[in-house]
Amino acid sequence: MISSMKKSNVRDMRSATEKRRDAAADRRPRVTLSFYRYVQIADPKEFQERLLNQWNKFDCMGRIYVAKEGINAQMNVPKENWEQFDAWVQAQPELIGIPYKIAVEEGKMPSFFKLIVKVKDKIVADGLDDESFDVTNTGQYLTAAEMNDYVNDPEAVIVDMRNAYESEVGHFEGAITPNVETFRDELKKTPDLLKIHKNKKIALYCTGGIRCEKASAWLKHNGFKDVRHLKGGIIDYAHQVAEQGLQNKFKGKNFVFDERLGERVSEEIISKCHLCKSTPSDTHYHCKNQICHTLFIGCDSCIEKKQGYCSWVCLQVDKVPAEYKKPLARYYNQYIRKRLPFKKTRLQTQ
Repeated sequence: MISSMKKSNVRDMRSATEKRRDAAADRRPRVTLSFYRYVQIADPKEFQERLLNQWNKFDCMGRIYVAKEGINAQMNVPKENWEQFDAWVQAQPELIGIPYKIAVEEGKMPSFFKLIVKVKDKIVADGLDDESFDVTNTGQYLTAAEMNDYVNDPEAVIVDMRNAYESEVGHFEGAITPNVETFRDELKKTPDLLKIHKNKKIALYCTGGIRCEKASAWLKHNGFKDVRHLKGGIIDYAHQVAEQGLQNKFKGKNFVFDERLGERVSEEIISKCHLCKSTPSDTHYHCKNQICHTLFIGCDSCIEKKQGYCSWVCLQVDKVPAEYKKPLARYYNQYIRKRLPFKKTRLQTQ
């Protein structure tokens, strides 16, 4: 069934509230997937409009970035429209043969509530000047079985190329997990952080593969000789482990950049609630105070006590009349956030 909503226009003129309401009401089973490709796109604007026009017809929802260097997509598709979607994607010259990473698990609510396709300078914000090094000189891929061999090898170095709030809830055994909040920051720090391991074999990993692919080329440019990266990232690793009966070397939850905020890869809970700092939890929330909207980990008890807010401060701030909230927001970061009980994190999309 294709939605009866008019699909001929590129732009969906519904409000954000209406999109969320309509998506929540649509209970059709969906396939959540991600994919990326570094490929020359001559006219990103035309490509954007092509995707929007067709994917609206399939009732797709998600966040897709396109640039002259390629595409980075995280989205969902109604199962009943999957075959049509797949056939159309594989017929596009830029996307022929592109592999999908299918989500390990689906949430109770849709992973996305609207379809956004944006034209960007880059498909991942990395802060690098791609003209200064060979971005195609990437490391070789690692399968799940090969990744396990690296994890078991005391001479190998495993590096998490994700942000600290991602690795906090899940990472490979023995991995180096840099304390950064953006991929841009990690690329700045990683060559120096790993300089003592320059002559060792290095395995990089990330959510779906796109960040560690670029990072492998960057490390090779910086003199690292033996750099490889996990093909398909943690998402594909989890599928290979299940399909091949391999030992799971990933501990905890895989953070994902959609409404689910995570999918379980193993049963271990390796992080604690940010509010009470004692109860094991790996469930992320966004503070209900929209001025704050920070990302934090909460246990059931603390979420109930603080009614979904990250602190008593935010609970009280959210009671301020609407006409005062806009001017209050300008001073929030400077004054109020300093009083909150833990380091604040804003979600950085891939």
